[in-house]
Amino acid sequence: MATPHVDSHQRSQDTRRRVLEMALSLREERGGGPVDLFLALLQDRLPLWLRILHDLSHLVGKGQVSDNLLPIARAGIDYYLEVQSAALPAFTSPSVTVRFREAVRDNGLGPMAEIVPLADYLEAEQRLGRVAPSVDPVGSARLLLAGCFQHAYYEMFVGADAGPSRDAGAEEIVKGLRLEPAA
Repeated sequence: MATPHVDSHQRSQDTRRRVLEMALSLREERGGGPVDLFLALLQDRLPLWLRILHDLSHLVGKGQVSDNLLPIARAGIDYYLEVQSAALPAFTSPSVTVRFREAVRDNGLGPMAEIVPLADYLEAEQRLGRVAPSVDPVGSARLLLAGCFQHAYYEMFVGADAGPSRDAGAEEIVKGLRLEPAA
């Protein structure tokens, strides 16, 4: 699953370009609507989020795997909270949703853009014996991202005080992955 090494700045620039291309294909006729606001936020936040995920490759073999994933989980909660709050008003039209799906697919910005760098990190740590051999790196990456998304969703709709703090939520998410090899 390992991806070729690409400079994180270049990867970030490529992501910004792809999001801009997607935004242009979805732009509303009258500027400033919810779709434009969502796309502007996505163009700003997605490259940073993906760079954070790809930068995990620099931590392989260093520190504790769980400690390396905690800031990722926290950044994921923050990212999803921001993006979801802008996405809700943008996707009230089925035609916008369909156009968005097509643009995401055409620009290679689907879920695997987030899953692959996390899975690559976990797989590399697994080869070093720092992640249990029974762990499915892709499944664990999906679970970490899903946990971040769920925490953000609950915070957005129920309120930040209805559940664990973002830091505690990130700890729960990472702990729940049960990555450590048996002692």
